[in-house]
Amino acid sequence: MKVKYISVLLMLVAGLAGAAEKPNVLFVAIDDLNDWVGCFGGNPQVQTPSLDKFNAEGGMVMFDAHASSTVCGPSRSSLLTGKYPHKTGVYGNTTNLRNAPKAKDLLTLPQYFSTHGYHALSRGKIFHRHPWPGEEMGDQGQWAFDEWVQDKGGVGPISKERPVCGLPAEPGDTSYHAKGFDWGSTVGNDETKMKDYITAEWAAEQLNTRDFEKPFFMAIGLSKPHLPWYVPQKYFDMYPLDEIELHKTIPNDLEDILNKYGKPAKPNGTWLRVEKAGRHKEAVRAYLATITFLDDCVGVLLDGLEQSKYANNTIVMLWGDHGWHLGEKQRYGKTMLWQESCRVPLMVKVPGVTPKNKRCDGVVNLIDMYPTLIDLCGLPKNPENDGRSFVKLLHNPDMQWNTPTLSDYNYGGHRIYDGRYSYIVFTEKGTEELYDHQNDPMEWHNQVNNPEYEQIKERLKVLVPTQREPESPKN
Repeated sequence: MKVKYISVLLMLVAGLAGAAEKPNVLFVAIDDLNDWVGCFGGNPQVQTPSLDKFNAEGGMVMFDAHASSTVCGPSRSSLLTGKYPHKTGVYGNTTNLRNAPKAKDLLTLPQYFSTHGYHALSRGKIFHRHPWPGEEMGDQGQWAFDEWVQDKGGVGPISKERPVCGLPAEPGDTSYHAKGFDWGSTVGNDETKMKDYITAEWAAEQLNTRDFEKPFFMAIGLSKPHLPWYVPQKYFDMYPLDEIELHKTIPNDLEDILNKYGKPAKPNGTWLRVEKAGRHKEAVRAYLATITFLDDCVGVLLDGLEQSKYANNTIVMLWGDHGWHLGEKQRYGKTMLWQESCRVPLMVKVPGVTPKNKRCDGVVNLIDMYPTLIDLCGLPKNPENDGRSFVKLLHNPDMQWNTPTLSDYNYGGHRIYDGRYSYIVFTEKGTEELYDHQNDPMEWHNQVNNPEYEQIKERLKVLVPTQREPESPKN
C-alpha cells in the first residue's frame, strides 16, 4: 500500500510539474486594423515601431491571413467558437452568439482553456458587445472568463461640434458612418488617458506583479483604430497633410461588378462624401494617426510582457478582426468580400519556435487560431473546430500552405481564396467575381466571364458552402 501511495504521489507531482510547464497565452485583439503596419507593407507611410520591433523579436508576420467574416461581431463570434458564420447563423453585429441555437452551447476559446487547467482573464473588447437582460454593461463575454475586468478611460475630442472633422452627412443618412465617420484631436494631447492605453498598462501590470497559480490565457482587446478617429494631436502631427500619398485607384473600378442584389456596384456613401469634399488625404491621415497611437499601446503591452518573468513561456497571438477599406474599390469601411476587407494582420510569437524578422506566406484564417493554440499548449483537440491548426507552418514557415480558405459575409455571401485566386459569390442572386492576385493585386479586373479562367473558377466554386444556417435571432 505504501509503494502504491508513493507511486500515486509521484504521478500527481509529475502532473503538476507538467501543468506548470504549459505555455501561457497572450491573445491580443485589435479592432478594424488592416495591413497598414510597417512589417506588413500595406502603407509605406505608416509608423508602427512597436509592431515592427515585435516582428524583429520573433513575432512572425502571417502575411496571407484572412477573416472568416468581414464584420466585427460575426468575425469574433466565429474565431472564438471555432465555427464559420454559415454554420451558426451569426451573420451580423446585432446577433449575439448566445441567442444562436447552433452557437450558444459551444465552448468558446477562453472557456476551453479554462476547462483544461488555465486561468482565463480579460480586459478590453474580445467579444462584440450586445445588450443583455441583467447585464448592466451589456454582454461583453464576461461569462467566458474566470476573471473579467471592465475597461475604462477615454478622452473626447477638443471640439463639441459633430462631426468634429466638419464632413457633413448626406441628407437622410442614418447609417453609423453618418456620425461615426469622424476624426479630430483629443483634449489634453495625452495618450495615457485613452482607454486602450489604460488597458495595455493594466495588462503589463498583471504580468509584472502577479504570481499566477495556473498557466494563463490573457485576452486583451484594443479598440482603435475603430472609428471615430479621435487621438491626441501629436499623432496627427507625425503625418503632415501635404506629405500624405493616396493609393492608386481607377475611376471605372466597379464597372465590371454586380452587387449582392444583382445590380451594378456603386461607390459607398462615405466614399462619395469624402470625394465630394476632396478630403481623402485627411481621412487617410486620421487613420494613420490612430494606428500609430494603437502601436504605442501595443508597445506598452509587449514591453510589459518582455519585462516580466513570463516572457520566455508565453505564446503571443496578435490579430485584427477584419480588414478596412481606405478608398480602395471606392469605399471606406469594412464588410463586403474584397481583399481589403478579408485580409487581416496576424502576428504569432512562439518562444523558441518562430524566427526573428520573418514573414510567412502560408494561407491561414482567423478561425484557425483556436485549433492552433490548443495544439501549441498540448490540449485535447476540439472536434467542433472548423478551422485547422497551422502549428506545422509555425515550425516550418517556408513550407507550402495554400489550402483554400473561406470568408463569409451575411447569408449567402462567400469568398474562396487560395493564395492567388479569389472567387466571390452572392448565392441569392448568383453574382460572381474572380480575381487573379498575381496579375491584379488590387482586384481591378473581374475575370469571372473570362474563358481563360473558367477552370479556376469551377475549381474554387465547388468549395462554396451549399448548406447555410438561417440568420439567428437578433438582439
